[in-house]
Amino acid sequence: MTATFIHSFQSEWLKKKRSLASWLVVGGAFFIPSILLAIRIANFGKLPEMYAVDDFWAALWKQSWEPMATFLMPIGIILATELIAQIEYKNNGWKQLHTTPQTFTTIFFAKLLVIVSMFVGLMILFNIGILLVAVIPAALFASVPYPAAPLPYELFLTRNLRFFLDCLPILGLQYLLSLQFKNFLVPVGVGFFLWMLCLGFLSWEHSYIFPYAYSSLDHFATSGDLPARKYNLQIIAIGYFLLFIVVGYIMYLRKEDKG
Repeated sequence: MTATFIHSFQSEWLKKKRSLASWLVVGGAFFIPSILLAIRIANFGKLPEMYAVDDFWAALWKQSWEPMATFLMPIGIILATELIAQIEYKNNGWKQLHTTPQTFTTIFFAKLLVIVSMFVGLMILFNIGILLVAVIPAALFASVPYPAAPLPYELFLTRNLRFFLDCLPILGLQYLLSLQFKNFLVPVGVGFFLWMLCLGFLSWEHSYIFPYAYSSLDHFATSGDLPARKYNLQIIAIGYFLLFIVVGYIMYLRKEDKG
């Protein structure tokens, strides 16, 4: 069973090269860092003072993650998840896949693991991009020193883990929808609608019931732009994710027309 699953995962991983999902991950990861880097290079005269402050990394983190957490990451997950499913909808790929000697369970979770792995890759590349925004100007201009403040590794790792958990409900529900609808626009449209709806309730006391805005809630609460909440957002996110995956798995098994 383990060997079969590994082979299935490898096959699904290779298939993603036929979609735009990989390019979406790379482009989405370096989009914000590229803009920030261009702005800093264009205004390099102001950088020596900026690089000398104690909260350099905190400021860069907030500047980088605000558009990522509120916009690019949710949108990227919605699009990438659907692109992975669309690989099979083209040329009756689902029917061919279901004739292979592997169970529906293996297929379901192998595809899910590919999407989760791509999400992890997005976050890793984005963090590399943040580091490059800090390092490249110091390497290019003699007047710009390396950041005086030490890099808070533990804090950044903790916050990355939180953002990862925050977005799992989006991934889970979009995966559920992508397996049920052949039309690309239906899951994407539902995802965009839920994301925009959730953003409208960020300041509401019970905004935790809207899982598509957890990364935004987490970011703004951490940065002080929203009041801290008493509930554990990550535990709720895990609960939503497990619910969506279980429901999606059952619906996938029971779906009469899987092609």
